[in-house]
Amino acid sequence: MPETTGAAPQQLTSHVMAARLERLPLSRFHYKLLFAGGLGYTFDAMDGAIVAFILPSVTKEWGLSSGATGILGSSLLIGFLFGALGAGILGDKIGRRKVMVSALVLYSVASLVAAAAPNFAVLFVARVVAGMGTGAESAIIAPYLSEFVPSRVRGRYVGSLAGFFAFGYVFASLLGYFVVSDVPHGWRWVQVLTSVPILMLLWWRRTLPESPRFLHVHGRVAEAELVVSDIERQVRERVGPLPAPQVSTQDEDVQVSSGTVASNLRSLVSTGLRKTTITSWIYWFVAIFTYYGFFTWIPSLLVKQGFDISKSFLFSIVIYLAQIPGYYSAAFVSERLERKWTIVIYLAGGAVGALGLAFASSSTQILVWGIVLSFFMNGNAALEYSYTSEIYPTMIRTTGLGVASAIGRVGGIIAPIVIGFSYSTVGFGGVFTMLLVLLLIGAAVVAVFGQRTTGRSLETIGQETIGRD
Repeated sequence: MPETTGAAPQQLTSHVMAARLERLPLSRFHYKLLFAGGLGYTFDAMDGAIVAFILPSVTKEWGLSSGATGILGSSLLIGFLFGALGAGILGDKIGRRKVMVSALVLYSVASLVAAAAPNFAVLFVARVVAGMGTGAESAIIAPYLSEFVPSRVRGRYVGSLAGFFAFGYVFASLLGYFVVSDVPHGWRWVQVLTSVPILMLLWWRRTLPESPRFLHVHGRVAEAELVVSDIERQVRERVGPLPAPQVSTQDEDVQVSSGTVASNLRSLVSTGLRKTTITSWIYWFVAIFTYYGFFTWIPSLLVKQGFDISKSFLFSIVIYLAQIPGYYSAAFVSERLERKWTIVIYLAGGAVGALGLAFASSSTQILVWGIVLSFFMNGNAALEYSYTSEIYPTMIRTTGLGVASAIGRVGGIIAPIVIGFSYSTVGFGGVFTMLLVLLLIGAAVVAVFGQRTTGRSLETIGQETIGRD
């Protein structure tokens, strides 16, 4: 069948555009997007994880109380909350690409300020601002990339994108072990090391296109046509002639908002979206509370269990390494099993790890069950972004993910504080019993109210979302 290049700009409806993007095989263009977005997640994760490794050193150097340490541990998440919320709102208003670039600049500058912080107050504020950059970055990349990828591989693709987080955590643990522990003022130098490479990534991202789905839904049809045509050209140069797009009139984007910020936010809790939104909020709160509760405090909890800082960091490296197969296993399983059920399985697996840690009585048991929890919680992190990027219509996609992520960051903010203040009462086992209960609640909510997304176009999912309440 001869190749069809698409309709003229004035005829480019959303279902024609969806069909043209759907029929494309994955090629260098898609992998370039994946790598550019993934590197951002790697540096985001490095910045987030490094807080766990600088806490013991900063606490010792400045004589901080457990409560102050917990508050500092929450600084990044406070910034994440506002960054994710702002990125979601602005991503649907001014475009995905502009937010991605601005987020990196904010993060890099704030990290350098944090490295030179003379006292607790400056460090806390700088870490909050850096968190705004990483929060914005995390909330915008997944929906941006999901709008370029065919539905048949979207879960694996976006899940693999989230897998770059794992490399950031591993790099952070290595920096913590070799720099924070052994270098004078290592907690300062390590923040410099996580911010400088961002300049290279900024240079690369200047060439990325805006999402054609965003352009189209905002009436910029000619620009959307240019982007789609250029993508087709790049793919054609790699794979040869393309098949004709299979246009379906069902793949029409749902207009759920007038496009203003207030209208976008109201639409999240309107009839047709309310169930989806509440489910995503509960899911994100549970996932982020348990995730950051565990990973922010695990080095310090190990120290409280009698390990020295060096051994604590070594254990943390091994536990963090389990993130890599966790991320990628979830990405591939979610293409073969419905996404919502993959989420349920990984939340339940995390609950098993938390149960094991609650009753662990030796260093070996702590290590084994820590690996189990790390594997499943990070597999779930891959699913958070791929799933939430699918369940909202294009008009409010980044708003939906940004607000859900912000709700999750509330859980992340209070998790280190709750654990910091409750450890003396409930102990090591009590902390992980609390995480166990939350994970089971999250699994039950997604199982009952979650939406089917695997192998379906973004436009089809949006239509079903509106009609299911």
